[in-house]
Order: sequence, then structure tokens, then C-alpha cells
Amino acid sequence: MWLRGLLFLAISIALLKSATSLNHSSFPTDFVFGTASSAYQYEGAAYEGGKGPSVWDIFTHRYPDRVADHSNGDVAVDFYHRYKEDIRMMKDIGLQAFRFSISWSRILPSGNLKGGVNQEGITYYNNLINELLSNGLQPFVTLFHFDLPQSLEDEYGGFLSPKIVEDFANYAELCFREFGDRVKHWITLNEPFLYSIQGYASGSGVLPPARCSKWVNSNCSAGDSSTEPYIVSHHQILAHAAAVRVYREKYQIYQKGQIGITLNAPWVVPLSKSKADKDAASRALVFSFDWFMEPLYSGTYPAVMVKTVGKRLPKFSRKQYLMVKGSFDFIGLNYYTANYAADIPCHGKNLTAVTDSCTRSTTERNGVPIGPKAASFWLYIYPQGIQDILEYTKKKFNNPIIYITENGLDEVNDGTKSLDDKLRIYYIGQHLLYLQRAIRNGVKVKGYFAWSFLDNYEWNSGYTVRFGIVYVDFKNGLKRYHKRSALWLKTFLHH
Repeated sequence: MWLRGLLFLAISIALLKSATSLNHSSFPTDFVFGTASSAYQYEGAAYEGGKGPSVWDIFTHRYPDRVADHSNGDVAVDFYHRYKEDIRMMKDIGLQAFRFSISWSRILPSGNLKGGVNQEGITYYNNLINELLSNGLQPFVTLFHFDLPQSLEDEYGGFLSPKIVEDFANYAELCFREFGDRVKHWITLNEPFLYSIQGYASGSGVLPPARCSKWVNSNCSAGDSSTEPYIVSHHQILAHAAAVRVYREKYQIYQKGQIGITLNAPWVVPLSKSKADKDAASRALVFSFDWFMEPLYSGTYPAVMVKTVGKRLPKFSRKQYLMVKGSFDFIGLNYYTANYAADIPCHGKNLTAVTDSCTRSTTERNGVPIGPKAASFWLYIYPQGIQDILEYTKKKFNNPIIYITENGLDEVNDGTKSLDDKLRIYYIGQHLLYLQRAIRNGVKVKGYFAWSFLDNYEWNSGYTVRFGIVYVDFKNGLKRYHKRSALWLKTFLHH
């Protein structure tokens, strides 16, 4: 008990420090503060407005047991109907931007142009963008946030097929053409690493299309965990680059926007001071972050991956290399937590993209967690990691422009209306302190987006956890209430 008391005291002291020493004016004048969301987690209206089904629409109804509370995003937080109310709350808090994703199947129900454009979907996003701008918020638009049109998964296996590259580029161009006169920040893909690993390799069977080697998990009806994650990642990189090329060649010069990609950005700490564990931590980062960042920067995969994965890792042709290299104006980083990494021997059998790094990941060292634990099993509070990953990116990839496109903490949804989220204030305040240090050290960070504005549908956790700075009453008509963190952020932003 006394350890818990000391932890609470330490958190309280740090909370007081961060809340009093930091405010909006502590950051550069052009620095943007916002919150983030995604279509499936927010919109609802799954069968309204001419929308076609996404893989998440089908998955959650086909496998309800793979979601913690057997729920789905059919209604989510009903942002589709309530966006005006929510945007007014954003404006009142003082937020300057809102990151949202477009539901691909809401504007192209069949996933491609052959099936026609859904004008109702175009109208909805036009109205949303106009509402944001009229309330002084910049729209940051993500084109793909995990919700692939089911029709493309059925037709050719989605990102397992090179056909996805052209379809994604055409979808992106439709968005540039319809919305690019007002949208000045485009994000092609959200966290391609997680999409590849959790959908094609992890063996948990909890994220669509739930493919993996059968020996990994019997829940996977098909797949190959040793090859498919690399194929899917390769096609995601090519789809991203193809969309960037379209934007740069046809739209950027007169729309005057920027385009980038959002990568998940973990930090990895060596479990011990041994050289083996230090090398393991480096490999773990390469096999999660550099896997995507290196091709975008240099047009090639990291050398350690080429050596380790061998023929299972696809190659870029000369034409693809030229398209991929330098295909970003900025990089979005989603940072939540950190892990320890220890070296383990590599085995020549039962290979997977998860084990190819030859590392063991853990959240404890000598029985002590890497930081205070949030609600999700994977989320431990390690604020200095945000500075570490930012400075790592600056040093290794020539100091690109960066936005923190997600950063947040969850609490358990225990059925009570709890608005006093001190731990979230501590979490955000501490991360902003370390982010500010990175800026002082020359990292070109231009914005910070908290995940999330509202409590939302959290993928395979359903509604069992709450990430929002605004409380959503799921038992009483989805009413919204400011949590203490929203009020703290309002004070922060008005000073």
C-alpha cells in the first residue's frame, strides 16, 4: 500500500508541476493543438447515407466474441449525426485542429470507381470540413484508418494484392479533387505496421482480416505469418507513395497543402546494459518503425531486415524506389507507450514477422513495470519515450517535419460516470513537457493531437475502455460531458 501511496504522491507532484509550468505560449506560435479520431470508431451510421460495408462492419458481426464486450461500431458515438455539437465543444475548449478519417466505403461503396461515387458521402464530408473551418479548426484528414471496403477484401484480398495500389490512388484522388481546396493536411495511412501485424501475423484473430499461420492460432482460417505481413506492408507503402505522387503531380501546386503518413512510434528500452540487449532494442525499433520510415526516406528497406528476412521481404523495382523515396512532406507519429527488449536466439523454423526481430518484449524489469499502467494491458506511462522517438527520427532520417498525430491514455469503463481523470492530465502534461524538450533540441514538431476527443469504440476492446477527454454516456443517449482533462486543456490553450 505504501508503494501505491508514494506513486500517487509522485504523480500529484508531477501533475502540479506540469499543470502550472506549461501552457499554450510555451510552444511555437505556429504549433497546432488538436484531437484525433477515426471513422469506424466515431461515425456510426454504418448502414446510412449510401455507405458500403467495411471489413470492420463485417468482422464485428461475424465474430462478436473477438471483441471484449461483443459490441460493434454500428452507432459508435454517432458523430455522423452529432458532429456540429461536437465541433462546438472543440471550439469552446480552444482546440485548433481535428484529425478525422474518411470512410473509404462511404464515398466509394464498392471500393473503386467502377462501382460509382456515393454523393451522399461526399456531401457529408464536405459539410464536416466546412463546419470545422467555420469554427476555426483545421481539418487533418486520414484517408485510410483500418476500415478497408469489404468489397476489395472479397474481390482480391485487399492489401495482399498489388491491385490495391491503383484503387487506393484513385480513391485518394477523388478526395483531393472534392475536398483539397479546403484540406491542407493529408495523411494517407494510419499505422501500417499494426494493420499488417495484427491482421496478418499476431495470431490473436482479433483484427480483420484475421489471417495468420494455422500453427500460430486456430482462429485464423488462412494465412502465412512469415510472408503476408511483409507483402501487405509493401503494398501499403506503394499505395501511400502512389497517392502522394498523384497529389504532387496534379493538386499540390494550386491547393497548396501537405501530405504525409502516420506511423506508430513505440519506444524501446534495453532490458539490461548488455550489448546484446542494446542491439535487441535497436532491432525491435527497426522491425516496427524503420520498417516503414526507411523506405519513405531512402527508398529501401533497413539492411538488418533485408539480411534477416531474406527472400520473404519484397523488393522495390527501380520505378517503385523512385516513387517511394521522399514520398512525404511530414511524418505523423502515434506515441503511447514503451517496452523493454531483450535479445533471444533466432530460430530457423516457424518464422513470423513478429519473431523475426529475435527479441523478447516485456513491460517489466526485475518485477518493476516500465511505468504506471493504464487500462489497456499494453499501455504503460513512459513520457520520456516521446522525446526519445522524436530525437531518434531527427537524427536518423534528416529531421523531417513531424506531427504527434495520437497520444493518449485510457481508463476502464466501469459503468460509473467518472469525470475526474487526473491521471490523463498527468499523462498529457508530462508528454508535452518532453515534447517541448525535443523542440528545444531542434526537432521540427509542428503539432500535437490527443487521442481522443470523445470516449469511442476502441477496436477489439469495444467500449470497455475510455480514451476521451470528453465523457460519452453510453447508457443515456450518448450525452457528452467534459472530463477534468478537457477543462485542464481549455485552461492550457487559453494561456
